[in-house]
Amino acid sequence: MTISPNLLADLQQMLRWEFMQHAFEAGTMVAVIAGITGYFVVLRRSAFTAHAFSEIGFAGAAGAVLWGIPPIVGLLLGSSLGGLAIASLGRRAANRDTQIGIVLAFALGLGLLFLRLYTGYASEAYSILFGEILGVSWDEVLLTLVAGAAILIVIGVLYRPLLFASLDEDVAEAKGMPMLVIGTAFLLVVAVAVSFAVQVTGVLLVFSLMVTPAATAQYLSSRPQQAMMISVGIALMATWVGLFIGYYTIYPVSSFITGIAFGFYLLVRGLRVVIKPHRLSGPPVVN
Repeated sequence: MTISPNLLADLQQMLRWEFMQHAFEAGTMVAVIAGITGYFVVLRRSAFTAHAFSEIGFAGAAGAVLWGIPPIVGLLLGSSLGGLAIASLGRRAANRDTQIGIVLAFALGLGLLFLRLYTGYASEAYSILFGEILGVSWDEVLLTLVAGAAILIVIGVLYRPLLFASLDEDVAEAKGMPMLVIGTAFLLVVAVAVSFAVQVTGVLLVFSLMVTPAATAQYLSSRPQQAMMISVGIALMATWVGLFIGYYTIYPVSSFITGIAFGFYLLVRGLRVVIKPHRLSGPPVVN
């Protein structure tokens, strides 16, 4: 199959297949979740946290595969327990690198052990590492929808205190804000968001949806709500175009999604250097 000049007809053709419908449905929901959650991840300088959750979740998924449980259940359980462990070891987001490294090293050791004990086909482990959005089932689409709705509700409730705490932890703590509660709730939100993003990009490429669109958006707007909308738009564009191209090739869809998101980031950075506009990535405006 090859892409024709009539892209709309091509899209209608591929959407006749149920697996492509599920891929677009799950990919759309994950892109929205990742775009919004990723904004706070970048704002709080917690990109390493998102990456750590993906690898901690990998240990849980590997254990789930070993015991015959759906990998997404292991991802959620592993990431959530990892989030609670990291939150209990460090109250402030800026001082968690050491704690994250400790938990991550232990989780990776468990993941390697579970893979070594697993005697089945390697395809399940491969999909955990690199994503397998074309294999998403209807049950997983529904689970993603429920989890996505829960994440958006929590973000909506936490929005203002989370934004304030993300901008200046010292001032927020001095004003008596419950930093531990806010930090723990946010880490759990990130853990769940990463678990579902892994379905699309895999453990090793989770940055492509959780960090790259949000980092790009911060170069385009200093207003939080506007930046989150841009982040979601970039994540959706990368996911949809990646799925469209991936349908016509034998290569992993996640590699196209990653490449498109990264290419857009380079484009924005390059245009800023050439055009030299006024700085847009200053401190976000609380609104």
